[in-house]
Amino acid sequence: MSAVPEFAGKKIVMLAGPGESTNILFHALDAEFGVHRIIVETPVSQKQLLKRRAEKLGWATVLGQIAFKLAVAGPLGRGSQARLAALKKANQLDDRSLPEDRTIRVPSVNDPACIARLQALSPDVVVVNGTRIIAKRVLTSVPCPFLNTHAGITPLYRGVHGGYWALANNDAAHCGVSVHLVDAGIDTGGIIAQALIQPGPEDNFATYPLHQLIAGLPLLKDAVRAALGGNIQLRPAPEGTSRLWSHPTLAEYWANRRRTGVR
Repeated sequence: MSAVPEFAGKKIVMLAGPGESTNILFHALDAEFGVHRIIVETPVSQKQLLKRRAEKLGWATVLGQIAFKLAVAGPLGRGSQARLAALKKANQLDDRSLPEDRTIRVPSVNDPACIARLQALSPDVVVVNGTRIIAKRVLTSVPCPFLNTHAGITPLYRGVHGGYWALANNDAAHCGVSVHLVDAGIDTGGIIAQALIQPGPEDNFATYPLHQLIAGLPLLKDAVRAALGGNIQLRPAPEGTSRLWSHPTLAEYWANRRRTGVR
């Protein structure tokens, strides 16, 4: 763990779900600034997740999403391993496991145990990645900014798979990544920075998120630097309709692919 001399004594705490993107973000920030601790929540069970999604979208949509995952997303992911490995190598991404001596496990980011940990750690900035929606009581439990890297251009592409949905809508001008402040909404916090990605013909649904993570890393580092220096500046939101996107169904994916060629 290293630290930038001008920020010596400042504490960066990550609040995250388990997964490769969390590992990559941790090591990138740790190499740049030094991460004090990372609080990792236990993910929502698949059964509970599907039930909640069905309550919002209906079982017909959820079953279509499951069919997409089984018939398309899974095979694409398995078939894209070489491409993903090449992108990680080219961008020197470190996806090793988190160091256990700096990792704190909690049942949920919204559990009282998480609030207690945050207050005890007294961070100067909290970096969020891959968690469930964070309750306002958590966001106000410590007097520091919470930053998130979102795989989409907010507020046009909130929710999930923002890069894919932009391309599927013939909206390459908004296919990218955002770094924003976290509020109690879903990807509705103030925008700090945004960048576009330009996937190649060898890319697909499984590789777009890694492109977004790569493009977002320097933005996140700049945002952390600004947060530690107390000079975060927000930028105007792009014009357009704010929309919350979900996972594509199998029918949606094939209709989009026939119409646009987007994989």
